Amino acid sequence: MPQRKNNQTEESFKPCPYCTVDVLEEKTENHRPYLIITISAIILLIGILMEFLFGQKLIAQLLFLIVAATSGFETIKNGITSLTQGRITINLLITIAAAGAFIIGEGAEGASVLFLFYIAEYLEDYAGERARKSIGALVKLAPDTALVKREEKDIVVHVHAVQKGETVAVKPGDKIPLDGRVIKGYSTVNQAAITGESLPINKSEGDEVYAGTINQEGYLEILVTRSSGESVISRIIKLVSESKKRKSSTEKFIDRFSRYYTPLIILLAVLISIIPPFLLGQPFDTWFYRSLVLLVVSCPCALAISTPISMVSAITSGTRNGVLIKGGEYVEELEKTEVMVFDKTGTLTQGKLEVTDIIPFDGFTLETVMSKAVSLENRSSHPLAEAVLKYADKIDIKPEDVSSFQSIPGKGVKGEINGETYYAGAFNLFESKFKEDALMRKLKESGKTMIIIASANQIMGIIGLMDTVKDSAKAAVDNLNGQGIKTVMLTGDNESTAQAVSSELGLDDYYSRLLPEDKVNVIDDLLKKHKHVVMVGDGVNDAPALARSNVGIAMGAAGSDVAIETADISLMKDDLSRLNYLLKLSKRTMKIVKENVTASILIKVSFAIMAVLGLITLWMAVLIGDMGLSLAVILNALRVGQK
Repeated sequence: MPQRKNNQTEESFKPCPYCTVDVLEEKTENHRPYLIITISAIILLIGILMEFLFGQKLIAQLLFLIVAATSGFETIKNGITSLTQGRITINLLITIAAAGAFIIGEGAEGASVLFLFYIAEYLEDYAGERARKSIGALVKLAPDTALVKREEKDIVVHVHAVQKGETVAVKPGDKIPLDGRVIKGYSTVNQAAITGESLPINKSEGDEVYAGTINQEGYLEILVTRSSGESVISRIIKLVSESKKRKSSTEKFIDRFSRYYTPLIILLAVLISIIPPFLLGQPFDTWFYRSLVLLVVSCPCALAISTPISMVSAITSGTRNGVLIKGGEYVEELEKTEVMVFDKTGTLTQGKLEVTDIIPFDGFTLETVMSKAVSLENRSSHPLAEAVLKYADKIDIKPEDVSSFQSIPGKGVKGEINGETYYAGAFNLFESKFKEDALMRKLKESGKTMIIIASANQIMGIIGLMDTVKDSAKAAVDNLNGQGIKTVMLTGDNESTAQAVSSELGLDDYYSRLLPEDKVNVIDDLLKKHKHVVMVGDGVNDAPALARSNVGIAMGAAGSDVAIETADISLMKDDLSRLNYLLKLSKRTMKIVKENVTASILIKVSFAIMAVLGLITLWMAVLIGDMGLSLAVILNALRVGQK
């Protein structure tokens, strides 16, 4: 094994099968379409010159046949294949139209039909490839190798060879190879690829980090907690790839429509080529040509691609902005949102209690009350103790020595400080000695948890704690209310806590003291009154309610395996402001979808009428009615991804 500088060695490894077969990997650029388009264009131009300038019609027809064979080979082959399988496709329409043009001596138009249709198909493929590449770019986020600490050496190995529990080293400027927890070092990490955050995040010992994010400044050692296939970025790649298969109702309708539309157009073209000549005595060549134009102009290419391209653009745009959408159906459903339901703890609030009030009673100071509280709580393992200790550290109050410490389950703690007994706990610890006063009732009604600090014979003060509302929650709720969307909160907390949070945020309604199954029942009740209900939760305790709603949105999914798996949409960062982005993305996408569908139908119908009236030619039908319209639809759809 060769020796490297800085005590590094490199393990030899075979190419990973996962990497080599991943469908999202960027493919080698194919120059064949450019070659076909260039050669066909040159030969077509020469053929037109030979026929119309030099009068060499036979040579020109041969050149037009070469163009048809070169640019139309796949179209003709696919059209004939579909016919033998009992299917009528767009390729068959174009093949019939081109063949008909050659039969009536319009070789230039027959070749033009196949050539321009090839360009239209290429543009569609290019748009799809562009969307695929934007997804495939995710694959490149995570590096292929990791610097693993093994046997006191730093060894470069493939990421798939790194096991959970191993330690990887990440130098400044390098990408983090695997999900894990920092065990040594301090740095800032750019997490934009995962969470959409524009600013780097400080990371130190104990903090989670994700594969594909960039270590900017310091040296980090990371304990690997997920293998390469289990990492957040791997799951995002898999789910975004699968999301393309989940079609919106608009896409499903257009698919069904196309199955009946294409045979109908062929039947209509046949009738137009037969009825006027044989029943009305009109020239056969004229009406046969018009039927060919109708076949071409009625191709539903633009209509068929109008929605899928828009949906893929929306999904990939969301992924770049830290929003994982599992299918076009959820993009469409979000636009119709009538009610947005929120879990409280961890979604609207921080999910942990913080000290909000310190109220010393007569004869005592804030410092005295906190000193006794932190001294007693320093010996406790209760979650409330952590909040008190954190606040005491913030205001620099140190604990005193405590003896004869005793925990009283469900009530509080007591201990001796400087020979005197002190208590810290809930009101039920003191209800035999003291009566609840107006101040205590006010704190309780405001949804706050109380810790009463007392000596053996009197109350010294009260500490109020509350699960504080997230900074982004108020703005998010205001935005929803401004759009006419009803906002509802579900919580397992008591009535007073729920009412306090609801009032602070300006929610329309709330439900308290709910178990997980109760939340599902509330969603069911809301669905009876409203057709479109969206649920926002943490993706763990709220999984049943998320599943029951029309769209389930999980918060902070980057740190939760369950959230990514259970929700329809996952906000990778724990930030409610992303909801506003998500609703805007949905509305912009559906606006563009409606524009594309409307334009496709109106232009196709208009050109079909002009085709029957003989106002357009074959090449105009393809150049404007098919290729031009398809290009316009594609360009419009790609606007979805623009901010």
